[in-house]
Amino acid sequence: MSETKCRWGILGTAGIARKNWQAIRNSGNGQLVAVSSRTEERAAQYIAENQAQVPHHPAPRPIAGYEEMIAADDIDAIYIPLPTGLRKEFVIKAAAAGKHVLCEKPCGVDAVEVEEILAACKAAGVQFMDGVMFMHSDRLPALRAELDQGDAVGEIKRIASQFSFLAPPDFDGNIRMHSELEPLGSLGDLGWYCIRMTLWTLNYEMPLTLKARMIRDSAESGSADLVPITISAELVFASGVTASFYCSFEAEHQQWVNISGTKGHIAIDDFVLPYHGPEIGFKVEQAHFETDVCQFHMERHTRRVSVNEYSDSHATSQETKLFRNFGDLVLSGKVDSHWPDISLKTQRVLDACFQSARSGGEEIRF
Repeated sequence: MSETKCRWGILGTAGIARKNWQAIRNSGNGQLVAVSSRTEERAAQYIAENQAQVPHHPAPRPIAGYEEMIAADDIDAIYIPLPTGLRKEFVIKAAAAGKHVLCEKPCGVDAVEVEEILAACKAAGVQFMDGVMFMHSDRLPALRAELDQGDAVGEIKRIASQFSFLAPPDFDGNIRMHSELEPLGSLGDLGWYCIRMTLWTLNYEMPLTLKARMIRDSAESGSADLVPITISAELVFASGVTASFYCSFEAEHQQWVNISGTKGHIAIDDFVLPYHGPEIGFKVEQAHFETDVCQFHMERHTRRVSVNEYSDSHATSQETKLFRNFGDLVLSGKVDSHWPDISLKTQRVLDACFQSARSGGEEIRF
């Protein structure tokens, strides 16, 4: 291993990897060594396209075949943005080869797969982490400080979130509409973030019960089964908190979370992908309501909390910090069990939502 750099390989040529191509360069402790695809020509084309906008020096080399990249002796960590249905095989192979793994979400088609993945990584002594970028933003520590000091929200009672986008007309050909590649549809693609944010807010307390509703499912013509298109869920926790989320490929871009309690609420309108700019934050709202016979008076009391962090394409952005933090773990030689643990918890809640939605809203108990 390089003494100063975590040497990366990207397994596949997914669109999201283009963003992380830049994040690796901006990380400061990472070097992109290679990109693999099923053919060397495809990998070379992908590299050329990205190099034209965000060049790495030296340029990463193309590799034909995923196994060939996994076997490479000049790569320390592999980023895997392959479709969910393919992830288990290649994460386990990468771990067996001693490669640390940063994996897109959802990490498997179900928790059983994720348990196998994590067992393989633990046995090999390699780091596993999912690719939820907002977990590495400086906004989260600022949010935790507001929640913990108690004056902003008080006792948390309710968490509500939505992550959605309006799919284009040609979406029927997208892999997210194919049950063998992305069996969890919008629940896996979007709902994962809502579940993670809910669990993070509650310090990873797991729900007692939940119910989910499949509002609409569909699939492309070649799919063996339907996948969730629009789904909602309601979760109940032993602490007395309730939470809901809605995820959909049918509603225009929204990515908000609202955390409310006995003293106020906190609203974030861009918790997954921060709106463009040099700072990101959230609003603390503590409305004041007074009545005097016929006079009803509602006052807005809003305070914005922000951190100096660029939204994207910058050394301070959350995607860069994701790769920097992962690289720091690799270079330290230490494995942090927190990251695989929260991946499995998120997957278990996601599985329960999928089971409930498929069974007409059956209550699932943990």
